[in-house]
Amino acid sequence: MTSAPQLPAELWLQVFSFLSWRDKLSVRCTCSHFRHLLDKSPPLWRGFSIVLRHFSKYNRPFWRSLAQRHVGSVSVRSGKKKHLRQLSTWLPALHALRLDDWREGGVDELKLFHRLQRLSITSCSSPLKNLDFLFPLSRQLTQLSLCNVQLTCASSHLLAAVSQLTRLTSLVLHHDGSLRVPTLSGVLTHLTQLKHLSWTMITYRTLSHDFFSPAHLTGGSTLKLSDLQLLNYDAVVTQDVLQPLSRLHSLSIFHLYSVPGPTCHLQTWLSSLPQLRNLSVHGGHPLAVYADFLPSSLLSLTLCVDLQPEDLQVVSLRAPHLEHLHLEPWSSSSNLVRLLPQLFPHLRTLRIRHHHVSDADFLQLQQLWHLDTLEVLDSYYRPDPTDPSLVVYEPSPRLLQLISDLQKLTNHRVRVITSSHRDPLACHCV
Repeated sequence: MTSAPQLPAELWLQVFSFLSWRDKLSVRCTCSHFRHLLDKSPPLWRGFSIVLRHFSKYNRPFWRSLAQRHVGSVSVRSGKKKHLRQLSTWLPALHALRLDDWREGGVDELKLFHRLQRLSITSCSSPLKNLDFLFPLSRQLTQLSLCNVQLTCASSHLLAAVSQLTRLTSLVLHHDGSLRVPTLSGVLTHLTQLKHLSWTMITYRTLSHDFFSPAHLTGGSTLKLSDLQLLNYDAVVTQDVLQPLSRLHSLSIFHLYSVPGPTCHLQTWLSSLPQLRNLSVHGGHPLAVYADFLPSSLLSLTLCVDLQPEDLQVVSLRAPHLEHLHLEPWSSSSNLVRLLPQLFPHLRTLRIRHHHVSDADFLQLQQLWHLDTLEVLDSYYRPDPTDPSLVVYEPSPRLLQLISDLQKLTNHRVRVITSSHRDPLACHCV
């Protein structure tokens, strides 16, 4: 039998291309030959992200291996300025960076990264005194995320800094309500390429008539914005305010209150967005209050709300072509899962919780003939009924058996996911 090192390198690289990141790292530790092959093959690591926490433990061979793999996405936890200088020395071509729990009041060292395109700053333990560090990045940043960051600068300074980033296609700004920006008109006026916007709405009670109306829009013009996320939302809005968003394709509403007010503002949103394809609703009024307003263009729907089986019947009539469904009702889902094959026969992806769902109803999902991905959102169990505090965060034996049975029934057509993998640069608010 031919030994492993004697096989052509191209063959091994082809095999390695099918491995997960974790498996690649495991194979890399088996021998120097595999380590050399993997480290000298940057295409195998395309899209790979790494989290760096304790910089004092990283030696030169560690940094050299990252450089050889052309790692371009890094998350730095509990970092300081000196760590960014070290990072820029070894990975000068870094294109994506997240600073989590940043320990100092400024980030001027970001100017050392001349190819940085994605920047995320979240959960800083020290207030950011200003955002001047953004100005050197104005010609390169395409995505900016500021989440749970203490800003001691005035809102006018924030808007001036962000408005310089004219290449931005994605902007995320999540805060505790301390930031007062009366309207998004000024931001949208300068960020003409913006397609994704995620904004905290806790300070707004009524949206002004020009809230989404940048100065460069005239007449019946609309924004390029296609994806909008609103956190802590409970603001009064009119159809005139939403006119610039008539071409919006994706809307996510995270309501401020679990017990809503007397008026369902979501009705106005849905009536004003005839081309909406993706809708995500978290909290607020029960589904029954706005189900009749869902546009027929919907292809993807996330519902983390109070709903009843009859409400899903209305959804199936209003959105007959639904392909993606994420269902997390506040009440038990035991009576809902059994309805899905009949109500939504075109589903391609489905995300549900399996607790309290009978085995028969779970296996009945085989009748979703177009389903290719099923994600189970509650992959944990309590092995000892006498000790409810003991929780094992992995699929239970019962769930694993159900998954196996479902895959056999579908001839392994359905891929079942029991642990989601988030973008390490994304915030955890949404």
